[in-house]
Amino acid sequence: MLKAGVLGAGHLGKIHLRLLQQSEKYELVGFFDPFTENAEKVAKEFGYKLFGSIEELIEAVEVVDIVTPTLSHFECAKMAIEKGRHIFVEKPITKTVLEAEAIKTLASQYHVQGQVGHVERFNPAFTAVKNKIDTPMFIETHRLAEFNPRGTDVPVVLDLMIHDIDIILSVINSKVKNVHASGISVISETPDIANARIEFENGCVANLTASRISMKNMRKTRFFQKDAYISVDFLEKKSEIVRMKDVPNSPDEFAMILQNAEGVKKQIYFDNPEVENNNAILDELESFADAINNGTKPVVSLSQGAEALRVAQMIIDCF
Repeated sequence: MLKAGVLGAGHLGKIHLRLLQQSEKYELVGFFDPFTENAEKVAKEFGYKLFGSIEELIEAVEVVDIVTPTLSHFECAKMAIEKGRHIFVEKPITKTVLEAEAIKTLASQYHVQGQVGHVERFNPAFTAVKNKIDTPMFIETHRLAEFNPRGTDVPVVLDLMIHDIDIILSVINSKVKNVHASGISVISETPDIANARIEFENGCVANLTASRISMKNMRKTRFFQKDAYISVDFLEKKSEIVRMKDVPNSPDEFAMILQNAEGVKKQIYFDNPEVENNNAILDELESFADAINNGTKPVVSLSQGAEALRVAQMIIDCF
């Protein structure tokens, strides 16, 4: 079991604390949160050990789980890495791309592992179909959320859209060629609604929409590729694959058949993969433990976290 400590005991930090305590791959040593009143309340209510400083916590653990506001990710990660500790850091990896590159360099220099908390990679609706996603040429994402003051310290691109940016980059094996985007502020000081069009060198186009002032919650992504359409509902945890194949010699009388202008016929097949229930946050934390113990590459590496942030910044720079 890896000795782990958590930095930050806010909404998400408390979830991480509970899951690390439950996990058979970690031994939860304790946590640190600079907001004394909240920290003492959490320690008293749940019985977790509260450390007096970041330095004390880092000294006592092998893995530092950074669940602090984005602005402090770099400083916390730097302190942990320089003490030879592995780091799990919530998304976005850091506030700036320069900071993300510095973290990558430090981790390599000190031979430590790092993973970024892009939790949607572990969403069972996505994992059920990710091996079926093959060179999509058009992707459309909608990530809409009802207003919550938590997270409004950063643009909606870093708060919500970055989940979809990471998912898209994980399935497209091509470099970003162009980015066009627009965003507007409605309630916050930073954009609350954003739309982006990402063009890749291989011709793929991704159209992303994110809003944190919606009347309803929605987290859907659709992948269009040759002879198939794949839909992933990250919120409802459902996925669907619609395939087109050549019509058999004797099709079923209820078969759905399309014919194009040239007379070519295709039969449509619907597939709803089985989506297993899971706890995505626990899965991502435990996958990191496996990467450390086996010396393998984490599912969401520091490089991938930095690349998602780089593309997010390209989008923000369009505003």
